[in-house]
Amino acid sequence: MPEIDRKIKLFNDIINSIILIEQFLGGINLFEEYTVDTKTKSAIERQLGIIGEAVKRIKDIDPEELIRFHSDIIGFRNILIHNYDGIDDAIVWAIIKDDLTALKAEIASRLDIEQ
Repeated sequence: MPEIDRKIKLFNDIINSIILIEQFLGGINLFEEYTVDTKTKSAIERQLGIIGEAVKRIKDIDPEELIRFHSDIIGFRNILIHNYDGIDDAIVWAIIKDDLTALKAEIASRLDIEQ
């Protein structure tokens, strides 16, 4: 698969993971609700891992590709994968609330799609 096609697939994977996170959250608006919903936490952590892996693969394909927070995203992916018992719910919640919307907008603009 040509590199440009691989990058487009990976960008789409990021968008799809963010959409799934939004769906998984549903009506959960409070941190306290999130922390007790283990199924939702697990599903969201999985999607954040996918986002991190996709960003890592994009960087492997094209080291010049600049994605917002790329080093933080890849670093958090490493925590999810290698330090699963050290995941801090507050950090996950902050990512969900503070970072995903901006990341989604950035990736959507690269794919030239409307949100």
